[in-house]
Amino acid sequence: MSSARPGTALKNLRKRNGWTLADVSERTGIPASTLSRIENDQISPTYDLLLRLSDGLSLDLSQLLSNAPANPSSGAEQTGRRSVNRGKDGEVVPMSNHTLRYLSTDLLNKQITPILSEYRAKSLEEFGEFMRHEGEEFLYVVDGELELHTDCYAPLKLGPGESVYFDSRMGHAYIAGGTGPCHALSVCTVPRYPVASGKTEKTDAKPKLNVNSAGAAAPGELNKPPAKRAQRNRRRRSA
Repeated sequence: MSSARPGTALKNLRKRNGWTLADVSERTGIPASTLSRIENDQISPTYDLLLRLSDGLSLDLSQLLSNAPANPSSGAEQTGRRSVNRGKDGEVVPMSNHTLRYLSTDLLNKQITPILSEYRAKSLEEFGEFMRHEGEEFLYVVDGELELHTDCYAPLKLGPGESVYFDSRMGHAYIAGGTGPCHALSVCTVPRYPVASGKTEKTDAKPKLNVNSAGAAAPGELNKPPAKRAQRNRRRRSA
């Protein structure tokens, strides 16, 4: 098991391409101040922030978590790929109220992201902002008790061996019940993006999202069509 260094990976990629923090902010919609804190290991990026980085920078998410090569094998699509995780394998991203261990980070272009999680927050106040990101998620409780809070349903209590499948665009938070932490396996579907290699040509900047100081999208923001977000941003700039 090793500690993931997404901040180092981001800084190296930015330097290779000659990008400023402002350039990356334009591409991803993440405030430059948040990007700087990530690069300097002052905060650990949440899963939704990692997705926004991989989307905006045309990176495979695994490239932000491990030393996976930037150029996967070319040619016809490979079959028979596999990745084995033993014992403490994985790339760990620790946070104040939970720890995420990303599995199979040696494979690029996965259609799902498997994550072993330890949840420690005992209240919504302790957990903080709801998470929301593109895709769907399957969550299986390994041990302990878990409360899944969403902005669409009443809190759902789950025990060992119980699971839930839900739309990840719905705001969600994980609260550990009982006296100890809860361990769970999350399997998230992710969009597939072209993998960046070497110098990347600049593309039209994506419209910025309405985000808070921690870099989290405001409730409902990710569900707005890009055209409407761009139109709203133009009105703000002209005001």
